[in-house]
Amino acid sequence: MLSKRQTTGLLAVVVLAGMATLASCGGGVRAGVYVRVPPPPEVTEVRGPAPGAGFVWIDGYQRWDGNAYVWVPGRWDRPPQGRRRWERGRWVHQRRGWVWVEGRWR
Repeated sequence: MLSKRQTTGLLAVVVLAGMATLASCGGGVRAGVYVRVPPPPEVTEVRGPAPGAGFVWIDGYQRWDGNAYVWVPGRWDRPPQGRRRWERGRWVHQRRGWVWVEGRWR
């Protein structure tokens, strides 16, 4: 069992490694996550009305959970300050398999 200090140190290392990975991706292809199975067709969602002015619809997507694709439903969200448009995430086929490119605000 880890002590509280060891747990805190380990958590810091994991967070820093995650931040470094995200920074290196630069909104591009996620490093090292390749799926050999092509993604299934997207689910047609029925959007309800926006919860208020200024909300933008974020489309749902197929997420790979390590064994199968799982549908993540779309949602309404407010853009960050200075951003207006959501660029949806997508699966891209490469030589090693399918890789997920994260969506982002532009």
